[in-house]
Amino acid sequence: MLRAMEPSWLETRGARPLYLAFVFGLALGLLQVIKLYLRRQRLLRDLRPFPAPPAHWFHGHRKLLQEDKMEKLEEIVEKYPCAFPCWIGPFQAFFFIYDPDYAKTFLNRTDPKSQYPYKFMTPCLGKGLLNLDGPKWFQHRRLLTPGLHCDILKKHVEVMAHSVNTMLAKWEKICGTQDTTVEVYEHISLMALDIIMQCAFNQETNCQINGTYDAYVKAASELSKIMFYRLYNFWHHHDIIFKFSPEGHHFQELSKVLHRYTEKVIQDRKKSLKAGMKQDNTQKKYPDFLDIFLGTQDENEDSFSEADLRSEVSTFMLAGHNASAASLSWLLYCLALNPEHQERCREEIRSTLGDGSSISWDQLNEMSYTTMCIKETFRLIPPVPFISRELSKPLAFPDGCSLPAGMNVVLSIWGLHHNPAVWHSPQAFDPLRFTKENSDQRHPYAFLTFSAGPRNCIGQQFAMLELKVAIALILLHFRVAPDLTRPLAFSNHLVLKPKDGMHLHLMKLTGC
Repeated sequence: MLRAMEPSWLETRGARPLYLAFVFGLALGLLQVIKLYLRRQRLLRDLRPFPAPPAHWFHGHRKLLQEDKMEKLEEIVEKYPCAFPCWIGPFQAFFFIYDPDYAKTFLNRTDPKSQYPYKFMTPCLGKGLLNLDGPKWFQHRRLLTPGLHCDILKKHVEVMAHSVNTMLAKWEKICGTQDTTVEVYEHISLMALDIIMQCAFNQETNCQINGTYDAYVKAASELSKIMFYRLYNFWHHHDIIFKFSPEGHHFQELSKVLHRYTEKVIQDRKKSLKAGMKQDNTQKKYPDFLDIFLGTQDENEDSFSEADLRSEVSTFMLAGHNASAASLSWLLYCLALNPEHQERCREEIRSTLGDGSSISWDQLNEMSYTTMCIKETFRLIPPVPFISRELSKPLAFPDGCSLPAGMNVVLSIWGLHHNPAVWHSPQAFDPLRFTKENSDQRHPYAFLTFSAGPRNCIGQQFAMLELKVAIALILLHFRVAPDLTRPLAFSNHLVLKPKDGMHLHLMKLTGC
């Protein structure tokens, strides 16, 4: 008698659901592979008219972009004068542009911010002015613009000067009368944070002295570095993969640090208002941003929620000190490398401000050569080296080339400012590029440190004011020179920073 056949594995009751789940998962995986393949073919077709540097079939141009030497990008700009497609892995490409006509066409549209890298900022900043789009962005922009009116900015000069003098007192204590090498970036970063906290939120932190914001500064710097790393690692574009990676875990912990400081700023102000302390409204001569935020929330919480409040405070804290610290550091570095321009600035500052014991808005506007040096530093080392948009509709460039909707376009401000087709001898430090005559002859979209069009930088006047106050007081008290034993390199952050700090020789000037 034949032995009854045993049921196969597939016929067992418990195995069938597993089998179906396996087949379903396999089918989903196959569909995803087909989808990615079609995406790559579509990108190859759309970008075929644009030549590009050789790319690895899998890694794309990642290695090229992750290197710390920005000179690599300059070589590409020289070889491909207008634009080039940059592959981030096999299925994602960014379209880099650095031609003034391309930039004009691009910036005069209302395309939304690209999800790269702005989506990556949302967990730590929320949805603030930096990464909002559409009507809500317009509402916030209109809301905040009065806080940066020149009548209010004039009142910030005294606060800025006080913060800079606090930093200079630290430098004098370190240097004495000797020529001393000082790592200045850390000091400048705390000074910039001190300024934004007082001017935007009327909060005396004494962060340059007591170290209470050291954790915030460190977290902000690390977050910027992780976001840059994520931008050019296509595996980590996927939120789940990034979340469970070591970098993603670290990112979450650092974001909590930023949230803690943001919440403290908000709650401190709310507590003072609830306690009936009127100094915020009676002693101040102007409303700060927190006044504007809270007033709007009281009027209409539906249009400006608690999440909106936290996002804008976080954005102004981070962006307001990060870019300013980098800008002043690179300005000092450029003047240290070019002592003849440093001395000419110092002479202009002395003739305008005297000993610097008092500084006014009108005096700062008389510092024309110093202003040209600031602009030339911005051209040579733009603190924010790129901005990006995702095309909401096809984009046609003046030369007839075009891109389809959905393409991520990156305006490389670094590439534009170093384009030899736009600037003569772009590596040279030449402030006279920014005389009125030369500026009038130049393409209006050749210099874009603060962007242009409807989404230009809302804080550009504040930034220029802060730089003028800071560089004036520094040059009145110190002569700066580079430390040639510590050559500088750029660190991979969303804001260009010195890789291992910025070490400069500081010499206290006699009579100061």
